[in-house]
Amino acid sequence: MKPSGERPFPERRAAPREPVAPVPPAGMAAVLHHGLRAGVLLAVAVAVHALFPGAQTADVPVLERGVVARDEVIAQVPFSVPKSPDELLRERDEAARGVPPVFDYRPGVADSVVAGVRGFFGAVEQALAAAPAGGASQAVRGVLDRARIPTTLGALEVLADPVRRAQLRTATEQAARDLLPRGVASSSPGAEGISAVRVRGLAGGERLVPSDSVYTADQFYRAAQARLPAEAGVDAAELQRLLLVRWFRPSLAENTSLTGAARARASAAVDSVRERILAGQRIVGAREQIGEREVQRLRAYQEALQAHPGEAAGSHALPRVIGAVLFNALLLLIVGALLRIVRPTIYADDRAVIFLGLLVLAVAGIASPIGRFDLPPELIPIPFATLVAAVLWGGRLALVLALVLALLLGGQQPFVGMVVPFEAAVAGAAAAFGLRMAQRRFQAWGLIAVIALAYAAAVLAVGLLRARGAEEIGWGVLWGAVNGIGSTLLAMGFLPVAEWFTRVTTNQTLMELADPKHPLLQRLSLEAPGTYAHTISVANLAEAVCNAIGANALLARVGVYYHDVGKITKPLYFIENQPRGRNPHDRLKPAMSAAVVRSHVVEGLRLAAEYRLPQAVRDFIAQHHGTQPISFFMEQARSADPEARLNPAEFSYGGPKPQTRETAVVMMADSVESAARVLHDPTPERIRELVNRIVDGKIAAGQLDECPLTLREITIAREVLAKVLSGMYHQRLDYPTGVAGGGAAPEPNGARERAEQPNAVAHG
Repeated sequence: MKPSGERPFPERRAAPREPVAPVPPAGMAAVLHHGLRAGVLLAVAVAVHALFPGAQTADVPVLERGVVARDEVIAQVPFSVPKSPDELLRERDEAARGVPPVFDYRPGVADSVVAGVRGFFGAVEQALAAAPAGGASQAVRGVLDRARIPTTLGALEVLADPVRRAQLRTATEQAARDLLPRGVASSSPGAEGISAVRVRGLAGGERLVPSDSVYTADQFYRAAQARLPAEAGVDAAELQRLLLVRWFRPSLAENTSLTGAARARASAAVDSVRERILAGQRIVGAREQIGEREVQRLRAYQEALQAHPGEAAGSHALPRVIGAVLFNALLLLIVGALLRIVRPTIYADDRAVIFLGLLVLAVAGIASPIGRFDLPPELIPIPFATLVAAVLWGGRLALVLALVLALLLGGQQPFVGMVVPFEAAVAGAAAAFGLRMAQRRFQAWGLIAVIALAYAAAVLAVGLLRARGAEEIGWGVLWGAVNGIGSTLLAMGFLPVAEWFTRVTTNQTLMELADPKHPLLQRLSLEAPGTYAHTISVANLAEAVCNAIGANALLARVGVYYHDVGKITKPLYFIENQPRGRNPHDRLKPAMSAAVVRSHVVEGLRLAAEYRLPQAVRDFIAQHHGTQPISFFMEQARSADPEARLNPAEFSYGGPKPQTRETAVVMMADSVESAARVLHDPTPERIRELVNRIVDGKIAAGQLDECPLTLREITIAREVLAKVLSGMYHQRLDYPTGVAGGGAAPEPNGARERAEQPNAVAHG
C-alpha cells in the first residue's frame, strides 16, 4: 500500500492498473532477463535497417520539395537519375505505338475472290437454263440460299435479267482483279494513328507504304461499285456488295508476331535513365527552390552513394551501418526506458516485450515497400500499431510508441525530412487519444473520423507550407482517410491474436465474460443461487468504488462475477445457499469445515482453467481472501481441544494477497457486503462503523500491503462502501447478528454461527 495519494502519470479507467512492480531478478537470472530485452531491441534495430538499407548519409542534405536550398550540392560520384515507373511505361508505350505494323501480301487472294464470283454466276445460269417456264425466280432463289446470300426482290430481278447480270459479273470480277492487288486490309492502320505500314512480299521484297494507300474492306466495296455502269441501278450495287462480302479475303494480312516483336524491341530500346550526372556536376544550385526534378536527383545521388560508398570522399560503409543501427536502437530505447521506469510489469513480461518488437517490425515492414515504390506516405499504418498498444496497455504507452515510430521512420530513406514524421506523429497521437471515444463497436467510426481528420489537418499544414497544389493535398487527405479505416478495422480484427499472445485481457473480452449467458455464470445462478445474488451485490459495490478512485470498474465487476464460482462444487456448505435450519458443518470437525471453506478458492481456479478464463479474472478468485485466517473454525478447534497444536496453514486461505487495486477493492467489498447481511439494525452509522472496522482489520492484518492502493484511495473506498451499503440495507433486515470483522458477538446458536462463517467471519 502506497503512503501518498499521487502517482506519476495518473491514469483514468482506460486499462487495468499495473500491480506493484515485480521484484527484479538477481544474479545470472538478471543477466538473462535484461539480456533478452536488449537482444529484442538490437534485433529490431538491425531488422529496421535491413528494411531500409539506404539510410541517410552525411553527403546528401535533407531537402524537401518546396524549400529553398541554402548551398549548392555537387556530385562526388557519377550517377544516373532513373525515370519514374509511370514515365517509363508511358514512353515505352509511345515507342511501341510508333512502330509501323507488318503486313504480309497475299497475291492469290484476287483469284480466289474471282473464282467465288464466277462459280456463283455459273450456278445462276445453270439454274435458269434448267428452270421451267415461269420458274426463273424460284431457281435463282435456290442459288442465293445455297450461297448464303440474303434474298431480295431486286436481287432476283437483276439476276433474272441477262444484260444486268452480265454487267454485274463483269464489274465485280474486274474490281477484284484491279483493286485487291493494290493492297486491301480488314481495317485501316491509319485509324490507330499509324502513318505507314511495312508490307512484306509486295514486288518481291518489303517496303514501307503510307497507311492511307491501304484500302479497307469498306473502301474496296465502294470502289467496286464505282465500276458498275450507271444503268445497272441500286439493286445491282447492293447485290455486288453482298457478293464481295461473301467471298472477300484481304490481300494484306497483319503479321502479329513480327509486329509484336518489332514493338517489343522498340519498347526495350527506351532508355530508363532520365539524365546522367557526372562527378563534379551541380545537382542543386544555391538559393534554388527544390522541385520534383531536384528531389529525384537527390534520391538518385543518395542511392549511388549507398551502392558505391568507397567512391565518395570520406564515406565508410561499416561506420554508416553502425550509425544507422545505433540511430534505430536509441529511439527504441526510449520505449524500453519508459517500460522499465514507469511500466515495470510490462517490462518484466517477455511476451509483451517481444510483441512490441513485432509491432514495430510490422509497421516498418509495411512502410518499406511504400517508400521503395514511392507510394503515398499517408498509407504507413502507424495508427494500427498505436491502437493495438493503446487497447492492451493504455494510451500513454501508445502515444510514446507512436512518436518513436514517427521519428524512427523519419530517419529512414526515403522518408528523411519533416513530412513523414510530422504526419505520422499527428495521426498516431490522434489514434492514442481517440481510442477513449470508441468503447462500443459502432463508435469505431468516430475513431476513424478522428484519425482521418488528423491526417487531413497534417496534410493541409504541410501542403500550405510547401506550396503544394489542391489536387495533391486532396489525394493526401483521401489516403489518410483510407489509412484511418484500414488501421482501425485491422486493429479490431488483430486484437484477439494480440490478447492471446500477450495474455492481456481487454475490455472487449471482459464485456463478453460479463454476459449472464456465459456457461459458468449460468451454472453459478442455477447451482448456487444465493452465492450468485451475493456476487451481484458485491459487483455493484466494487464497481462504485473503482469508479470513484479511477480504477478499472469493468474488470472489478467481471472479477466479482467469478470470484466465488468454486462454491458450485459444495453450495450447501455456504450460508447463502442453505435452507433454513440445515447446516452441513454441524456434522464436520472444525478442520474439515475450514478445508471445505478454503477449497472454494481451489475449486474456483480449477473451474476457471476448465472454462479458460483469462488470468486477470483468475486473480480475483485467488486473491479475494488473500491469506486471511478462517478464525471461526480455528477457535472452535481450540475450544474442542485446548492442548492440540494447530497448524495455522490449515485454517488460512492460501493467497496470494491482493496485487492490484481492483482485487483489493473486491476483498473489501466482499467482506463488508457479507457482514452487512447479518448486521442488526443496519443504520447508516452502524454500517459506516462496520465498514471502518473491516477495512482497518484488513490493513492491520497486512492484507493490503502488496497492492498499489494509496491511503487517499482507501479513504474514498470507505466512504463509497458506506454510502452504497446504506442504500442497499436502509431498512431493518430479518437477519440474526453474526460475527463481522471480529467485532460483533455471535449468536448463541453455534450451528447458525457456523453456517454463516463462510460469509461473515471468513470474509472479515
